[in-house]
Amino acid sequence: MVKRLSMGNEAIAFGAIAAGVNVVSGYPGTPSTEVLETIAKNNPGDIHVEWSTNEKAAMEIAAGASYCGARAMVTMKQVGLNVASDPFMCSAYIGVGGGLVVLVADDPGPISSQTEQDTRRFASFSKVPVFDPISPQEAYEMVSDAFAISEEFSTPVILRTTTRVSHGGAVVDISDSREEREIAGFERSPKWIEFPRRAYQAHCEINERLPIIAERFSSYRLNAIEELVIGGDDPTWRIGIACGGVSYTYVREVLGEISKFIELGEAVSVSLLKIATPFPFPDDLGARFLEGVDNVICFEELDGVIEDALIAVCGKRHIGVDVHGKHDGFVRAAGESSVDAVASELASYLSRLGIGVKRMAAKREASSDGFELPTRPPVLCAGCPHRGSFYAVKKAMQGRKAFFCGDIGCYTLGNAQPLDMVDTCLCMGADITIAQGMKIVEPDATCFAFIGDSTFFASGITGVVNSIYNGNEIKIIVLDNSTTAMTGHQPHPGTGVRMSGDPSREPTPVSIEKVLEAIGVTPVLTVDPNDFDAACAAVNEIVEAPSTAAIIFKSPCAAKARSNRMARIDAQRCIGCGKCIRELGCPGLFKPGDKAMIDESLCYGCSLCAQICPVGAISIEEV
Repeated sequence: MVKRLSMGNEAIAFGAIAAGVNVVSGYPGTPSTEVLETIAKNNPGDIHVEWSTNEKAAMEIAAGASYCGARAMVTMKQVGLNVASDPFMCSAYIGVGGGLVVLVADDPGPISSQTEQDTRRFASFSKVPVFDPISPQEAYEMVSDAFAISEEFSTPVILRTTTRVSHGGAVVDISDSREEREIAGFERSPKWIEFPRRAYQAHCEINERLPIIAERFSSYRLNAIEELVIGGDDPTWRIGIACGGVSYTYVREVLGEISKFIELGEAVSVSLLKIATPFPFPDDLGARFLEGVDNVICFEELDGVIEDALIAVCGKRHIGVDVHGKHDGFVRAAGESSVDAVASELASYLSRLGIGVKRMAAKREASSDGFELPTRPPVLCAGCPHRGSFYAVKKAMQGRKAFFCGDIGCYTLGNAQPLDMVDTCLCMGADITIAQGMKIVEPDATCFAFIGDSTFFASGITGVVNSIYNGNEIKIIVLDNSTTAMTGHQPHPGTGVRMSGDPSREPTPVSIEKVLEAIGVTPVLTVDPNDFDAACAAVNEIVEAPSTAAIIFKSPCAAKARSNRMARIDAQRCIGCGKCIRELGCPGLFKPGDKAMIDESLCYGCSLCAQICPVGAISIEEV
């Protein structure tokens, strides 16, 4: 074993390598991205690692590898599981050959997602076992356990993390060896083909194996009941606290230093139930826990999954214990938890039970300097080419009825003032089809669909085909910055580079322009969004076209590309009108007094501000 400071996602990657994973596929999405990237960086040379075009493709790649006896892992965030749900649900019925682990990172908060869904619910819906680690160390250890359960019971297995486990850091004990397995190869069998009659049989088999797995989980080494006394030596109360995931870490910190958070007036005996495998729930362990307490409170992110399971155990085993948590308001039902939140909710719970709570300790300071950091709203970067794209469409469509359908990516920030150019944002690829639905109902409007280059390949193409096939005329704006910027600049089919760094195909990458033309979109224009006049002219051209038409606004991401240009403001010529600031919203422009100024540490030299200055006070210089 070697000790290594690792974030949770890195620990999962090292766990997969140690477990002998053979194939890893995925689609980038915060907070899951670093798992696949870390495996790629530490690849011993015989692991196939790829960014797939979307999560559905990644799930099917992993399933196919598993059919051949390989150990496979697929990585995604919680909304990615929605995209992969068709093959994922069917895989529970079909079964696996080699172990198949589905890493899903949930995003409580949410910090960077459009939903706050709980993958543990998806596990019970699909009847697939799920592991829920409390720390990077547990995340590392659970990977091999998940592969073992997957192979023993011929089922995919979910490894579910949340943001603070995925991105939290800790010293992790990592094996310096790798499990060696022989890949059996594909064996033809009717079991790989899911006919309706076979699906019925498979469902019966799933229902038969779940209680067996639940019994196994009742003795699983990472599930536990801990006994402790808080507030004194002679307890007069017996309470139970049930938790899982990072919430266990928060609870343990509060109980370990209870006097810092809650001043108790009397001693309390606490049974602490730690659930590492929330589905299928370890009923036997839960029953043992319930039989030793009078009341229970549950702490977990996000839904009351453990809470529901304990209530069900009480009913099945006729145990008369009150179980509290999210359902009755003892614990908040949405958002991230924290040490302070657990302390406050635990104090309220104890007080409502009649246990003496003298006071709550003051909330810990948010920073070591003793002050709250100011809120910084998200904004498009200085020099971001999406700003020019949005601005050109806005100016060209001024005074005309138009709707602007957005998508998932950096460009969602086009909704903010002063651009105000995103009217809708549902899920990846939905801009293309949402715009069609709006056009059907409001045919006098021009309906624009804004989509990024990576998202176009992930989930936009199908919607374009639908537009042509059904005659739903829309105007497509592809914001091509040649990367997957939102999640860390991963490659995609349009970049011409694979995850390994090798070229994707010869002689050129997949062409968005050729794909659109092949589907039937016409015209398809390619324009630099930082050329304001040309961009406006292109918008006017596609608006006049009597069909679905597209512009590919192509310019590299400012955060990735280097620039040797800088905007300069001539203070003598500047009239202080503020148009450059008021209309563009670029963080590199500000006005501390009567004149506009440029933050040279942010300026990319895109020249957009120079092109719209009414008095020509801004110039672009080489630096």
